[in-house]
Amino acid sequence: MSSPQSSLKLILPLLLLLTAVGAAGAIIAFKPQTVKQASESTIPKVDIIRVEPQTLKLNVFSQGVVTPREEIDLISEVAGKVVQVHPAMVAGGFFTAHEILLTIDTRDYDYAIVVAEAQLAEARRVLINEQAQVAQAESEWQALGEGEPSELALRKPQLAEAEAKLQAAKADLAKAKLNRGRCELRAPFAGRVLSRRVGLGQYIQAGSVAARIYASDIAEVRLPIGTDQLAFVNLPLGKRHVNAENWPRVTLRAELAGRLRSWEGRIVRSEAALDGNSGQLYLVAQVADPFAAQPDQLPLLSGLFVQAEIEGVSRENMIVLPRGAVNNLQQVKLVDADRRLEIRQLELLRTESDRVIVKSGLAAGDKVVVSEMPVPVAGMSVNIAEPNISQAQ
Repeated sequence: MSSPQSSLKLILPLLLLLTAVGAAGAIIAFKPQTVKQASESTIPKVDIIRVEPQTLKLNVFSQGVVTPREEIDLISEVAGKVVQVHPAMVAGGFFTAHEILLTIDTRDYDYAIVVAEAQLAEARRVLINEQAQVAQAESEWQALGEGEPSELALRKPQLAEAEAKLQAAKADLAKAKLNRGRCELRAPFAGRVLSRRVGLGQYIQAGSVAARIYASDIAEVRLPIGTDQLAFVNLPLGKRHVNAENWPRVTLRAELAGRLRSWEGRIVRSEAALDGNSGQLYLVAQVADPFAAQPDQLPLLSGLFVQAEIEGVSRENMIVLPRGAVNNLQQVKLVDADRRLEIRQLELLRTESDRVIVKSGLAAGDKVVVSEMPVPVAGMSVNIAEPNISQAQ
């Protein structure tokens, strides 16, 4: 007879074998359900927008620095000592058109006027005396002379000289008065003082710069745009006489005093040639009365860097997508009717900072994927997370 230990050695391996077979059967029995659950969990969910064509105003964006319409040196045309300075003749001071900003000592020029008037009176006396002698010479020749008299006998050269000296005396007087008037340096336009070069009591020479001033009635900004952007702006290029209303409007924006400010203006002209370095065309925008006092508005300061939005043309049936929906190859991901992924090539009209405008490649109702996908593969199944999202403007 076999011992109990020998029987146990035979039974234990059989029990282990039966247990392993039962476990394997259980795994095989539940295998389809487990694989199905894992498959559904790996189908990615995507966010979409439905394509809706719309009418767009294709504004053009640029930037530039604000400059005054006119900026000039105020130059003295006569020499002398400064005897009066306008209170506005300081950096930042405002003045009106034709206002006297600086006065030079006039005494030397007043004396010059008196001398010129005396010379004019003497020239008149000489002319009157010469006219009398000419009349006397003509009378004497008629009484005593024979034949045709010479001009010298009739004193015509002397008369012409006296008349010329009278005209010269008048010119000298006019020049003296002109120099007297130049002792007052007047503002040619309304504006502000950028810097002052002379002070009260200082002697300045003719041709010296008294101040640097600029006009405050109109501010200008040079705005560069690429030649490809000309298709989106209605510009009357090449026309000599154009009404202001035919040029597009422009909105200038800048951060000032902790807030985003805006000013309305209009393009008034384009420069005569493309920039030689960049190949861009510069448009000139103007803002009227940039220092006007308006509620909750700050002046458009000279030297301020601004962003510009130029009014563009309107186009119909345009499709707009978020910039992230289009890859670097100008492709988008679509979801078809079977919820499978499609990758389609587009032709773009232009790309902006936060959106792209599609020229061709999409139709109304197409479902464009706007969410990120790690490895998009054409034909793969996807689930739409939010199928009712409409196209963003």
